[in-house]
Amino acid sequence: MIKILILPLLFFMATFLSAQVKHPNIIVIVVDDMRYDEWGGGGHSFLKTPTIDKLANEGTRFSRAYHTVPLCSPNRASILTGQYPSRHGILDNTSRNQASFMLDLFPKYLQSAGYKTAHVGKWHMGNSPKPRPGYDYWLCMEGQGKTYDPKLYEGDQEYQYEGYITDIFTEKSVDFIKKSADSPFFLYIGHKAVHPEAVQRDDGTTDLSVPKAFIPADRHKGTYSNEEYKRSISYSVTGLVEEGKPVIQNAFKIRSTTIENDSLWIPAIDLGVSDTSIRDRAEMMLAVDESLEKIWNTLKELKIDDQTTIILTSDNGYFFGEHGFSLERRMPYEESIKAPLLIKNASIKNPVSVVDGLVLSIDIAATALDIANIEIPNSIQGKSLLPLIKGETEAIRLGAFVEYYSHENPFPWTAQLDYRVVVDDRFKYIKWLRFDEAELYDLVNDPFEQHNLIHQPAYATIVAQMQNQMKNLQLEALGLK
Repeated sequence: MIKILILPLLFFMATFLSAQVKHPNIIVIVVDDMRYDEWGGGGHSFLKTPTIDKLANEGTRFSRAYHTVPLCSPNRASILTGQYPSRHGILDNTSRNQASFMLDLFPKYLQSAGYKTAHVGKWHMGNSPKPRPGYDYWLCMEGQGKTYDPKLYEGDQEYQYEGYITDIFTEKSVDFIKKSADSPFFLYIGHKAVHPEAVQRDDGTTDLSVPKAFIPADRHKGTYSNEEYKRSISYSVTGLVEEGKPVIQNAFKIRSTTIENDSLWIPAIDLGVSDTSIRDRAEMMLAVDESLEKIWNTLKELKIDDQTTIILTSDNGYFFGEHGFSLERRMPYEESIKAPLLIKNASIKNPVSVVDGLVLSIDIAATALDIANIEIPNSIQGKSLLPLIKGETEAIRLGAFVEYYSHENPFPWTAQLDYRVVVDDRFKYIKWLRFDEAELYDLVNDPFEQHNLIHQPAYATIVAQMQNQMKNLQLEALGLK
């Protein structure tokens, strides 16, 4: 009699455990404007992020992750569709509300497979905060939102909330996890941090009357008041760019004229990026780290931490005065186009700790579906990162392709600066589309991109190879190859 009872019980347990492995939980965290090195273990000179560091130590850090486009709206669309901007059509930060309701978002495939799905936080593919398809739970702010006491849409209804926005998103995320713990779930958290307070109009321009202040939680203000950030050798306090960057030199002439004609730009630009701004950003990151800690603790309390994959990344980088840039963000240099990317997949024992192969933001969609054991549709142009994490291969692509369209011009000096970039294991090639100019950098010997090699005869063969590679990758991005 006992054997008769035990056998069905063992079968049930095996089936249950198999189901858990088949559809693990997935959490994707996107930190707004976070640089690739803006965390303790990433190389920041004073910021302490123990939980993010733990995520990296227990999971996998991707040392050469790149944003498919270093700009908020198009890259968020790339993360959620697995497509290049030239394929999904969200090309800039102008309000593309209608288009963003029609995107082929990967969460819908999870939802169809039985996942409970949630979007918590910033959407910003269009300023509309209304729910998009593919989500069971929706919490979102309109546009850039407010750092303190924000108005948020929960479902179709707008509510007034009190408190710090990072904390609110954390509480709502924890609530969703607790309510969804009995089934596989997918949670996307779009933090407002570390973006400054801002109002962006539907045409992509910003309201200069709103001070672009970085606002930490009250409990963290002053934590780093005595710290000084260690600047890069490419830093320019006067906002000057190195020789060999004629397109940027011309843009900065326009920037100087713009500042002279409108003094409101002076505090907005934050030329050289002040230590105060860097300290405030670091203090904002403390709430992000605490958020991850609370989410992680919740998973442990519910005993589902070993069934949950956590992915942490950002939408674009930020300049701390390198090459003379500050708030421009969207330029083709490492501080802007490199991405922080950490993945802890609890089901993979002994994961590769650091992956040096080239990966892109479009790979997150394919990776999430692969983790969930869902067939990756042909519409997704990215590749799963699981083979890299498992150590089955050291590379999934020979070159990383980045594209940027300057249709939306919040800064007069960045108009006409469309570009394409190819990065391989050593070199970076930049082609400015509206100018007869290009740049080539040896990232091994010149990691700070100070010496443009484009006109040196010794590199003519490299340039030709990268030009050919760029043509092929652009065709792939368009879906024509």
